[in-house]
Amino acid sequence: MGFSFTPGGERRPIAEINMIPLIDVMLVLLVIFIVAAPLLTHSVQVELPRAASTPTRPRPDAIHLGLTADGQLLWNGQPISSAELETRLGAAGRLDPVPELHLQADAATPYGTVARSMATASRQGVSRIGFVSDPRPEPQ
Repeated sequence: MGFSFTPGGERRPIAEINMIPLIDVMLVLLVIFIVAAPLLTHSVQVELPRAASTPTRPRPDAIHLGLTADGQLLWNGQPISSAELETRLGAAGRLDPVPELHLQADAATPYGTVARSMATASRQGVSRIGFVSDPRPEPQ
């Protein structure tokens, strides 16, 4: 080349990485973390009050109420009448704590039947009602 100012012609690029600045930064970060670490573990000593605890009451078993497509009521798998349902829900509503009602209705059960059962449970003091469904997806 005619305009080159360095003797010997072409200059090659520097092909090695300088590690010194990287090491300097890492050492500075290490010192910062060593200084800051004792500050993170500082805690306030508090003496907690002592309390006598009473054993927790066991929760009663849930009531499984089944509603078939033809309107039959099943109390934990046993067939019952509407009058007997009201009596049993009244007894369950007076328990402490009140058990949960798991309502399992057939897909073909009319909505009115389900709504009447829920209203009866609510009137008798059983307010925690859960719906049981089949988790499997419907066939397409």
